[in-house]
Amino acid sequence: MSLLNVGARALLANQVALQTTGHNIANVSTAGYSRQNVAMETVQGQFTGSGYIGNGVQVATILRNHSELLTRQAAAAQAVQAGDTVRAERLGQLQDVFQGGTSGLGAAITDMLNSLADVVSSPTDITARTVTLTRMNEMAARMRSSAEQLHEIAYSVNEQLQNDATRINSLAKSIADVNEQIARVKGNGQSPNDLLDKRDQLIRELNQFIQTTQIPADDGTVGVFIGGSQALVLGDKASEVLVAESQQFPGSQLTQLFFKPAGGAPVELNEGMLGGGEVAGLLRFANQDLAEGRNLLGRMALAIGTTLNHQQTLGLTLEGQPGKPLFSTPASVVGHTSGTAVGSIDLSDSTQFSPTEFAASDYEVRFTGPAPAGQIIRLSDGKTTAVADLTDPAGTMVDGLTFKFTTAGAVNERVLFKPFASAAANIQSLVYSPRDLAAANPINAAMGTSNAGTLQLAELKATGQPNPPGLVLPPNGDTATPPTYPGGIQLAFTAGPPATYDVYNRGTTPPTAVATGQTFTPGVPIQINGWSITLQGTPKDGDTVNVGNALDPQYGDIYTRNAGNASALMALRDVKMFDESSLADGYAGLMAQVGTRTQSAQYAAKLSGSIASNLEASRTAVSGVNLDEEAARLIQYQQAYQASAKMLQIAQNIFDNLIQTMGR
Repeated sequence: MSLLNVGARALLANQVALQTTGHNIANVSTAGYSRQNVAMETVQGQFTGSGYIGNGVQVATILRNHSELLTRQAAAAQAVQAGDTVRAERLGQLQDVFQGGTSGLGAAITDMLNSLADVVSSPTDITARTVTLTRMNEMAARMRSSAEQLHEIAYSVNEQLQNDATRINSLAKSIADVNEQIARVKGNGQSPNDLLDKRDQLIRELNQFIQTTQIPADDGTVGVFIGGSQALVLGDKASEVLVAESQQFPGSQLTQLFFKPAGGAPVELNEGMLGGGEVAGLLRFANQDLAEGRNLLGRMALAIGTTLNHQQTLGLTLEGQPGKPLFSTPASVVGHTSGTAVGSIDLSDSTQFSPTEFAASDYEVRFTGPAPAGQIIRLSDGKTTAVADLTDPAGTMVDGLTFKFTTAGAVNERVLFKPFASAAANIQSLVYSPRDLAAANPINAAMGTSNAGTLQLAELKATGQPNPPGLVLPPNGDTATPPTYPGGIQLAFTAGPPATYDVYNRGTTPPTAVATGQTFTPGVPIQINGWSITLQGTPKDGDTVNVGNALDPQYGDIYTRNAGNASALMALRDVKMFDESSLADGYAGLMAQVGTRTQSAQYAAKLSGSIASNLEASRTAVSGVNLDEEAARLIQYQQAYQASAKMLQIAQNIFDNLIQTMGR
């Protein structure tokens, strides 16, 4: 009987080995499957006087070829790769919005500014004026079109985030269900290999969307955590995630991921807490990359709009009226907060902002205490400006923007400002009649008829700027308007050295001196009461220059043939406006910034992809099924099975012969 038992045990053991090998071969293409091996052990022998007689073999257990370390490393690397890849893909879409060439926004800006050259050459030419207004309308339209494309990208990103959140919740529930099954069968003392593989695969899939950490429990279950410490799965219980607008900054359209425990309130998770995964990559793109794209475009729209508007209002139309704004720009930008603070950025008063200082960034104001002290933080690079009193009626200017608070916030309260987010989406051309283009200077200048020096007029324009320090003149009404002195102002020069000039009010008889002994430097603008005159050459004693209101009856309609303000508008193309780039070159800088960010993301995606592939290869080398190896084992176990069957056959023959012999 012992020989039969040995053969039977061998037959059964090799049958299990064959079945396990077949199981491996069948699952060669199954995602997440770990190769299984049969661990056999010798059956304790039977003691006799001659020693222990062997009782054959039996299956001890089914081993799972698995490395916990490699599995976790591969899952984490795949999470990073997924985040980097989706971000690089979305940045490629963002880069496509800001195209160069004749159909790009940069060409529209250049064409608009260059079209003013024809107005300068022929200020009364209605056709030239019409072309300029058409170019302005085209520029505004391309601004809006670019903003709309950014909005479409944002919408698709949000939809993808919502779908990812749904997938995360589904996977979390599946992991919890598998945890329950594993805990239920764990008590039999054997490892449920296929269930463990299923759980590991679910965790790997989960890491594609959000990076996790796993902590095993004594009952065989695994706790899955996100955002550092939030238990997405704990035993057989699963929590949820959702995507929504930040509760801290309502109305800001700042998207965040929320963790919602069963029966608890949602907890807002910053994308910096998430590590890798598609959700982290999408949130980083939406809140950083796309926000920067919006800010770069919005800064350009706001800077161009406000700068051209200001210069336009300093000139005169063909009807002799002050120019009206060329573009619609936001009057103010309010701050977003869930607290009590009330603050805004004033963009209606040109003295409250400086377009040449704009930085393409959002800003966060933090009340640090004691109230109303705080900080203004530029979020693009973290630059912080400390403010002693945020409720100062004059406000605090940072990067050319004046922050004003009518109500202070509580200590640690945060307020988010997005000054450029919607500027491009809402820009419109406001001037439709070519006669309303303010091409003329509101001032007129004439050299004295008896001048003996070499003084020549280099530039004359309205600036809207107040008098320089040290020059005090009688009240002149609004400093942005032309001189209101009847008869104008006369500059009377003394040769020197140094050369000087006196300022006279020609409205009195004799003219009255209102400023004397002012130093004259050729090529340096003389600025008085909202206008500027630049002279070249060397004056002689008694040389004069008369400056007057262009609408003064003594000058008739000469102003209609003047293009001084059109020249000033065209000259804005060379003003340093965007991070030391000129207004005309600002779009090239925008393209470079977006392109650099895209290239960096593509490199990161390539690098993380390489790391993930190497770690997955290492994991597969341990856990994967090799068909050649399994085929060899199949032959091995088949031969062992056949030998075991032969053993049973021989034992049967022996017993048959014995019975026949004993029966005689």
